[in-house]
Amino acid sequence: MKIAICDDEKAIRELLGDKVKHLYPEAEVKFYETGNELLAREHQPDILFLDIQMPKKSGMETARELRKKWKNTILIFVTAIEECVFQAFDVGAFHYLLKPIDDKKLAEVLKKAMEKLSERSNSTISQEKYVIIKNNGTHIKVLLDDIVYAEVFNRKVVIHKKGADIEYYGKMSNLEAAAGDDFFRPHRAYLVNFKYVEKYDAKTIYMEEGTALMAKQKFPEFVKNYIKYNQRRERRNGKYRDALVGSIIYNRSN
Repeated sequence: MKIAICDDEKAIRELLGDKVKHLYPEAEVKFYETGNELLAREHQPDILFLDIQMPKKSGMETARELRKKWKNTILIFVTAIEECVFQAFDVGAFHYLLKPIDDKKLAEVLKKAMEKLSERSNSTISQEKYVIIKNNGTHIKVLLDDIVYAEVFNRKVVIHKKGADIEYYGKMSNLEAAAGDDFFRPHRAYLVNFKYVEKYDAKTIYMEEGTALMAKQKFPEFVKNYIKYNQRRERRNGKYRDALVGSIIYNRSN
């Protein structure tokens, strides 16, 4: 269990950390002085205690950016002024604590947070799928959830991830078969991940990064499958992924 504490006052960070470790000795507790330092963290904390009133970047500003990166972190605001928490639910806050922190209240809030983590763990039913790209002797594991879209270009399949591209010699049909129902092939040269669709019309699909062509005859089927995707997403909302299911796409030159 990973717990993060972000507060610009060292004494408060350490005091809260001691209280948390006393209640849950097995917890891994990390400390952060600023919102920027917290946001630079590589791994998502399970629970975050976040001070609202901090210089430069406030706790609310930090929380808004944090939600773009970590949607499932249990966020507990810490503040000396109760009025500051009125915006807390806009960023999905779980609870708040007032300074000076009452031991009984802290134990109560932490217990509820732990129960929420346990519920999430017990409701894990979906699977984290990936493909292994084999290209020129190099094996590359690509999580399907990270693929924005793929396209055929210069006889290669180019996988567009957020901020990175991977290309290999292969068949789009193999990737399409491995990708499953959360993907759709609107054109012979494109495969899109419904997760990253921002808008679309009968000719073009606009992704979070990049665009894909829509074949006219594919448009009705695309709309139908996109509706089904959103229905599935609603049903599995709030559930975690804990298993790996793999497929291998072979470079035809191997």
